[in-house]
Amino acid sequence: MRLDVVTIFPEYLAPLRLSLIGRARRAGLVDLHTHDLRDFTHDRHRTVDDTPYGGGAGMVMRPEPWGEALDHVVAQGAGTSRPRLVVPGPGGAPFTQAMARELAAEPWLAFACGRYEGIDERVYEHAADDLDLAVSVVSLGDYVLNGGEVAVLAMVEAVARLVPGVVGNAESLVEESHEDGLLEYPVYTRPPSWLGRDVPDVLLSGDHGAIAAWRHTQRLLRTAARRPDLLHASAALGPEGMVAEPAVPGDAGELLTLQRACWLSEAVANDRLDIPPLTESLEEVALGIRDWQTWVVRSGGRLVGSVRARRSGVEPGAWEIGRLMVAPDLQGRGIGRALLTHAERAAPPGTALLWLNTGVASERNLRRYRRAGYRVRPGEGRLSGTVDLVKRLS
Repeated sequence: MRLDVVTIFPEYLAPLRLSLIGRARRAGLVDLHTHDLRDFTHDRHRTVDDTPYGGGAGMVMRPEPWGEALDHVVAQGAGTSRPRLVVPGPGGAPFTQAMARELAAEPWLAFACGRYEGIDERVYEHAADDLDLAVSVVSLGDYVLNGGEVAVLAMVEAVARLVPGVVGNAESLVEESHEDGLLEYPVYTRPPSWLGRDVPDVLLSGDHGAIAAWRHTQRLLRTAARRPDLLHASAALGPEGMVAEPAVPGDAGELLTLQRACWLSEAVANDRLDIPPLTESLEEVALGIRDWQTWVVRSGGRLVGSVRARRSGVEPGAWEIGRLMVAPDLQGRGIGRALLTHAERAAPPGTALLWLNTGVASERNLRRYRRAGYRVRPGEGRLSGTVDLVKRLS
């Protein structure tokens, strides 16, 4: 990846010689170039700003040096390619982990560090219209900095570390905060006891399933405590931004159709047709809406997913989750995982155990639930030919 930064303070970018980013530069994974905007001025004072038309406080960065600087940067590609231009500013789109991943896929990025009251608006038009650049104004947060350099330091580090080879253990990128909308779980190292504070026993148990369940629960709890605003985003139901809504009796017909479509593959996998979702009548589906908390999601006017939950009548104190289903043509988009998370969060206070049930030969379901922190209980499940899965809450 090539990175070009235009600034009036090139020395501000010196920290990018350090740590992983510095190592990546020396290894040739990241090619960073800084350009002093004042080198593109033509007066003895190297002036880059002037008073704003229309009056007002502060100064505005002049278009001439910026135009020449961007022309110079683009010329480095010898006409064969164009960089994507990123301009940090409080009036831009929020910089997120998702945007960092998007930018990391670009072979060439250019950053324009504004100062004072900002850059003359015609510079953006020149970049887009005359230089044919994709221009993105990006905000590091809802606050104002003296200039764009601090934001560029943060953005370059967030983006460059996603370039393959920059971070040695690529798996560590997967479990970080914001990668799937949740914050990262607490981490511990030696010694096991320090100042009277002990590492949680589960992390010393060697039970990888229990550890995975504990970590997932901690991520939910930490996100709820520190960033409750992320909880809806972390449970986003697919790229269309679908949301879970309580089912009503009028949904029974669509739910019956959906469950028969979804459980056909389960019938094949388990070699049996007497599965309740396939044999229930319309009246029984309607009764289920009455007896369970049922949520549905819609896309394009049709019901495409659902899940339900209730206090378990099988195991006191447990929260029973069932009928998790997504239309076959929309499976694989994360809708099912988000529905499961939605049902888990609806558990009443004091719930210690999440419980669900699936076919003994439903390998796809079993893999999905294991990834979500559930573990199979030994022996046959509540229903013949099934297994029960549980996840304990802290």
